[in-house]
Formats: sequence, structure tokens, C-alpha cells
Amino acid sequence: MYKNNELLFPHRSTSSLRHIRNGKWQELVDRIAELPEADPDSLAFSLMMIRLCGCLKCQPGSYKLSLGCSTCAKRTLAGFKRSDTALLRRFRVAKEEIEEYLSVNGVNLSDEKQFGHSLPPHP
Repeated sequence: MYKNNELLFPHRSTSSLRHIRNGKWQELVDRIAELPEADPDSLAFSLMMIRLCGCLKCQPGSYKLSLGCSTCAKRTLAGFKRSDTALLRRFRVAKEEIEEYLSVNGVNLSDEKQFGHSLPPHP
């Protein structure tokens, strides 16, 4: 029914969030949108958005899923009552978690052999 929708925040939706907030948020979104999907900062941004939007609770047939990830994320950010500083702090925490996971598990995202194939290009 919603075959084009994701269940977790996709990197391709990042740029749609630029104008939801101002200043440093826009700088962050612009920087992340230009990165490859598998870049640790892109992964951290997606992790932050997955947590903010509650993507793990999104289910097929739900209203949120029918909206699509970009719309859901825009609504979530527009309704986020805390400051941009709080959002940037959440990004830094997610980045630290991603870096720790990659380090502990010996994952090198630039090593295509590790995945058995090349990562797909960003559409």
C-alpha cells in the first residue's frame, strides 16, 4: 500500500528539513545532506531523527507512515519545543554513539569489501 515509504528516517529526506528551524540547524542540515548516506555523520543524523520521530514505533498502515518520512520529520521538528542547541546536542550524542559502535565493532564504512558489495549511490 505504501511501497515507497521507509520505516526508518532515510538520508534522502534530510534536505527537506532545512527550513524547519534556523541558524545552526540549517548549517547542520546543509552539511549532512551533502554527505554520503554511509558517512558516520549521516548515520548519526538519521539515528537522531529516528529517535525524535519515533520511527521504531511506526507501523505499516499507521497514519504517520501514510504521511511519509519527510512530512513526519517536519512535523516532529516543528513541534519540538526545545532550542536548536538541544537538537544539536542530540546530534552530538548520536554521533558519539555511532563512532563508538564503529570503533568497538571494527567497522570501516569506506571498506566496500566489508559489506560484500559497494554501497548504493545516493539517488
